[in-house]
Amino acid sequence: MRAGLWAYWRRIGKFMAIRIFAAAIGFYPTVLFGDLLQFFVDYHDAPKEGRERPTIAYGLIIATGMLVASLINSVLMAQTFQGLYEVGNQLRAGTVAMIYRKSLRLSPQARQKSTLGEITNHMAVDTEKWINSAFFMPFLILAPFELALGGYLLYKTLGWSLLAGLAVFVVITPIQGKMAGFMSKFEDEKLEKMDARLRVMTEILSNIKIVKLYGWYDAFREKVNEKRGEELHSEKMLATIRSILTIVFSSVTLLMSLATFGVYATYGGPDFTPGKMTSQVVFVGIALFSRLNRPLGMIAHTISQTISVLVGTRRIQGFLVLEEIDSSIVQRLGRQSSGSGSERQPLLSGSKSSPFSSAPATPGRPTLANINLQIPEGHLTAVVGRIGQGKSSLLSALMGEMYKKQGAVKVYGGLAYVPQQPWILNATVQENITFGKKFDQDLYDRIVFASGLKPDLEMLPAGDQTEIGERGINLSGGQKQRVSLARAAYQDADIYLLDDPLSAVDAHVDQHLWQQLFGPEGLLKDKTRVLVTHGIHHLEEVDQIVVLKDGMISEMGDYQHLNQARGAFYQLMKEYSVAHKSSSSSSKKHHSKDATAVEADVDSERNTIVGDDSRLDDGNTDDKKRGDDDEKDGELIAEETMVDGKVSWKVAMAYARAVTLKNVFFCVVVFIAGQSCQIATNFWLRRWITDIEAHESNSITTSPAHPTSYYLYGYGYLILAFVIMDVLGNYASEVVCGIQASRTIHTTLLTRVLRLPMSFFDTTPMGRIVNRFSSDMASIDSSLPEECNDLLAFVTLIGGSLLVIAYSTPAFLVTFPVLVGAYVVLQDYFIKTSGALRRLFSVAKSPLYQHFSETLTGVSTIRVMAGQTQRFILENEAKTDVTVNRTHAIQLVNRWLQIRVELMGGFIVFSAAALAVLNADNLDPSMVGLALTYALTMITYINALIRTVSEVQNLLVSVERVMEYSAKPTEAPVVTGVQLPENWPQHGRVVFKNYSARYREGLDLVVKDISFTVEPAEKVGIVGRTGAGKSSLTLALFRIIEAADSYWALASDPSAEHNSPLESAMFASNSGGSIEIDGINISTLGLRDLRQHIAIIPQDPTLFAGTLRQNLDPFSTLPDDSLWQALERAHLKPFISTLPGGLSFEVLPNGENFSVGQRSLICLARALLRQTKVLILDEATAAVDVETDDLIQKTIRKEFADRTILTIAHRIKTVMDSNKILVLEKGQVKEFAAPKELLERKGGSLFYSLAQQAGEI
Repeated sequence: MRAGLWAYWRRIGKFMAIRIFAAAIGFYPTVLFGDLLQFFVDYHDAPKEGRERPTIAYGLIIATGMLVASLINSVLMAQTFQGLYEVGNQLRAGTVAMIYRKSLRLSPQARQKSTLGEITNHMAVDTEKWINSAFFMPFLILAPFELALGGYLLYKTLGWSLLAGLAVFVVITPIQGKMAGFMSKFEDEKLEKMDARLRVMTEILSNIKIVKLYGWYDAFREKVNEKRGEELHSEKMLATIRSILTIVFSSVTLLMSLATFGVYATYGGPDFTPGKMTSQVVFVGIALFSRLNRPLGMIAHTISQTISVLVGTRRIQGFLVLEEIDSSIVQRLGRQSSGSGSERQPLLSGSKSSPFSSAPATPGRPTLANINLQIPEGHLTAVVGRIGQGKSSLLSALMGEMYKKQGAVKVYGGLAYVPQQPWILNATVQENITFGKKFDQDLYDRIVFASGLKPDLEMLPAGDQTEIGERGINLSGGQKQRVSLARAAYQDADIYLLDDPLSAVDAHVDQHLWQQLFGPEGLLKDKTRVLVTHGIHHLEEVDQIVVLKDGMISEMGDYQHLNQARGAFYQLMKEYSVAHKSSSSSSKKHHSKDATAVEADVDSERNTIVGDDSRLDDGNTDDKKRGDDDEKDGELIAEETMVDGKVSWKVAMAYARAVTLKNVFFCVVVFIAGQSCQIATNFWLRRWITDIEAHESNSITTSPAHPTSYYLYGYGYLILAFVIMDVLGNYASEVVCGIQASRTIHTTLLTRVLRLPMSFFDTTPMGRIVNRFSSDMASIDSSLPEECNDLLAFVTLIGGSLLVIAYSTPAFLVTFPVLVGAYVVLQDYFIKTSGALRRLFSVAKSPLYQHFSETLTGVSTIRVMAGQTQRFILENEAKTDVTVNRTHAIQLVNRWLQIRVELMGGFIVFSAAALAVLNADNLDPSMVGLALTYALTMITYINALIRTVSEVQNLLVSVERVMEYSAKPTEAPVVTGVQLPENWPQHGRVVFKNYSARYREGLDLVVKDISFTVEPAEKVGIVGRTGAGKSSLTLALFRIIEAADSYWALASDPSAEHNSPLESAMFASNSGGSIEIDGINISTLGLRDLRQHIAIIPQDPTLFAGTLRQNLDPFSTLPDDSLWQALERAHLKPFISTLPGGLSFEVLPNGENFSVGQRSLICLARALLRQTKVLILDEATAAVDVETDDLIQKTIRKEFADRTILTIAHRIKTVMDSNKILVLEKGQVKEFAAPKELLERKGGSLFYSLAQQAGEI
């Protein structure tokens, strides 16, 4: 914070000097107000005393002086506001840039401490406080100055009696300090709880498909609600303290005036005699006290905002000092020239028994130890071993992503990295491949072909200009992997680190990639390649094999050498290789025709961006799907929608209903009652003055009708009533109403988002959704209740002031319609403009959040590739600049309003004063004093009201944006009225009847008219080329996608959110067929009943942050014994037993402290715990080695012997022992029979050709 202020101290100093001068000018109308009251006193007393009356022109000159002073003050204040806001905006932008740059340099341990949700929170919430601080923090200097100047003027009016008022302030000040301490504590707590909630929410959104497949939305909703409850508790305490502080400083001037007038009336005269209560003394005093009400009132807000900025800055500082990655771990050297002779110089070397660890001080043995490895230039080195042995860690060590305890690692040349789980940008295919490098058509075409992407691009609606959704949602796993490979190849690096890139592709694509891209004869044949693989069928062709066991190199050499050594590698090959010699010859045999095979591979499985106007109905062309044009242009992610014009009353009423109308009515009544009490105090003072004047004019010798104590007690009781109403109103509006609305709105949003169909998440970047749960909810939690409280206060203040002015100066009513009309026109014009700008700003933040999310997900890839870090920094700065520009426009519009509103406020004072002067014969000074006291405060209050109305409108944009998602159509109900038989499904018979489905309305069918039956306890293997529809079939079983043209397919379509259920029913048909399990049509079931009664081991093994126990049993319904048994059967018990805490071991977000293979085994344990009759294995063993794959298959055969199993696998060997094989081609059933029968057909069987390509026959 000090650094930011120091960087802009000249500009801040200049604007603060102007602002102090403007504040001094702001007191001048009050000084002239005293002269004007003296004018009225002289005007009335002159005839009695035989003096000449002051001229009306003199009174009008004073009124004009008040107007001119107000205008000068307005112009100067507007200039300083804009200048300081620009400083705050620039500080925010700079802080965002620092956070982003830091996130690119975080060490592995620091990345575990700061999750995506927490870093996003720093950017979305903490940095925003700098902008607000530009308005509030100058009051740290201005408030003391204004209090000192106002105190001096009060002393000139009331003398030493002012000390009584100052004593009240001194007594109240310690309360402010104590409350400030509490505020800092609860602000810290609230932001920590918000971080925790966003961490969970981000994780859920990242893995929403898994949450739906397991039917875990209730468990995760409760988890988020628990975090939300803790956050709202801190927010409630914060709001309570804030309301108390507001109470103290909105009432303090009345308490000070009570003490001051009480002392003045009793001892304020000469020689401690009673002071004379005149109109000039009382109303100038009240005007000055009212003028001090602003700095005193702003102290509460200033303290709140300063604490908020300090807390946010402290959190950002804590993030910025986190440990950074040590660039010295790996010595990155220039590429060496080739040595003489046939020997090539090593491009990679790790020596001196290099040990590596995933944490700086890991107890026990390191992750990698005794690594002595040299990889010569141009060599292809395979790294093999069982899961969890350190294969991926070895690549991380070579990239500098681990902690080195000793030894040296040298890398000669540039690196490119292909992660095990592909990282895909939300951009076009071409942008994902070129990755910021200059486009070279020839190189690009060769890489696209070598990566096997050419047929995929031909099928995409816009070719390589087709947009890939966030995290590659509209591509299959194999397609994502190939895009990742193409990206690495396009970098033209010297060294390629390939982390199991073949696990997600089919056998024929495997062969193509090997032969065309990174094999001995591939495009990268002259590059140095380090290939981590679980496959063993290519090992004969590599230059060097490294076998890892327990984090150490157990064997190393070429294929022939390791076989001759007769070690663990030989045993592995002997046991699991199917005629590896013939496999090698098979590979060569199919080499020539492999390209043709890949060319023929078309992607209909996940080609979810292809538009299709036709439907499986009677050909009615009126039923074209919406949004098809965008799909054909290759655009998947649409621009974020933005409502035009002002926020509608519908949104305001939605917020009022969230508050509850009863609470709203109560708040309005309390605020009106409080303002009535405040007005009554001034009328009571006027009565006190008129009684004294009446007594002096009638009989000087007699005692007054009432003693001074009578008026002081009455004044005190009225102030007490106001304080009580003020306490009640502030607490009710900020605490009761604000917390109630926040809880209701968040619960509605969370429930709806978790129930939205997958098609919504496919087409909506996660950043947009996170934006709703972070900055939008932060506005609804804190800012909106405060502004609504201010709105009620200012409306009642201005309404009361206008009534008093109209009562005191009836002639003012003539100007009233003109002024109201002008204000309405100004406000309407301003709100439309500022509302549109606020929406533009909110929309601009989503791409910034999305870019953060994408960067943090792929930070390892960005860091390892030359020049990418700087490119991503520049992209972040460009997106930040957009938000800065839009914030700047919002502030310019605010200043436009400020000048005009304060100009009109000055005219109100001038009108009231001028009309009073012109009507001086009929008005007594006390009435003029009362009217002008309120007129002077009107300038501030009207300006504040317009600003508050605008701010409420702008903050209601957040409610509007949340409502947008809260109103979207959901997927089918969680429960229906269908009563399931006990222990359903009892048998596990699955029947597909003419079933068809698509990913979203308006797209091609991915499953077309499929019919087949799986008998109870039958094991069916599902195979097919990439994009054949294999995974789509499993999604259909879980109703992630619905039958084409069915009721819920239409009703849950995001583009049909305005359709009524009747309209969806009218267009629905049964042409999409059905799926039955044990005779029950699954489309009639609730999704919870369906998804919790069938089990799946998904393609992407996913773990969530929390304990291992929570990952296995999120509903906490099973005893630990059952969990240990499941882990034992999943071959994980020995490993889990060694972890600290066992089942209570903390899993990092996305399971980062487990290997991908270990995550697969934990997913297997989940399936074992679900005693269901139907199990789906979706590429479940793709990320494990062949030995672990064999163990898993044995476990499945033993533990699931009596269950129906549908297995999708790239490895044909995995399904060879199935009862039947289902072969899919372009979304249709090509073959369905026993594997023996299909193999006997030979050339006439697609399964035969797939098995042949895989080397299984």
